Amino acid sequence: MAHLLIAEDDELLRDGLRTIFTQAGHEVSTCVDGALAWAAIQTEAFDAVVLDLGLPHLDGFQVLARLRQRWPTLPVLILTARDGVEDRVAGLNAGADDYLTKPFNLDELLARVQAMLRRANLPAHANPSLPVAQSALRIDTDMPRAWIGQTAIDLTQREWELLRLLWTHLGQVVSREAVLAAWQTPDGDNAPLASNALEVYVHRLRRKLGDAPLNIRNVRGLGYLLETMPPHG
Repeated sequence: MAHLLIAEDDELLRDGLRTIFTQAGHEVSTCVDGALAWAAIQTEAFDAVVLDLGLPHLDGFQVLARLRQRWPTLPVLILTARDGVEDRVAGLNAGADDYLTKPFNLDELLARVQAMLRRANLPAHANPSLPVAQSALRIDTDMPRAWIGQTAIDLTQREWELLRLLWTHLGQVVSREAVLAAWQTPDGDNAPLASNALEVYVHRLRRKLGDAPLNIRNVRGLGYLLETMPPHG
């Protein structure tokens, strides 16, 4: 069971969302405006937020911006009547994990939130040392985006594929062949890689991880291993 916050000013829709998520076994809190939503986020522990953009007092973008500054890994789904491509892009770039426009199917919304929760919890089943790393690194497993703390990492498609593969196998060796297989169709490009290209990408990714408590280690003859590093001091 997850604890969800629904920030929606339409009473009928808010009650409907509360019902469907409660019936799915979740604990649900609701807010009618952005100021109340922000206050709730600061005082309660939530597993995910369903956030309307057109909220009074503080709009959804303002709530999301504040939320991302303090909780970069909290899953957020934007729910809005704004259906333009530029609005979806703005929402995702602001840090939303998913975006659904009104009117929508309640079953689809439930499925999207469930998927968001699964993605947020997926690495925790792979390795017990993850919580330290997870506090520093967050990866969007569907789009080429990642963050260290509150800072977005500028990744190419192939760098993101490599990081995602290593992240989902944290503490395990990933073979060179597995990485190359994951790169078969990046952006529709099947061009063969030069023999040293993988090493170049690994080197670039190490640099982009910066001060995160993570290291990509070459395991001679086997492949690559993403491992957690002890905290400084």
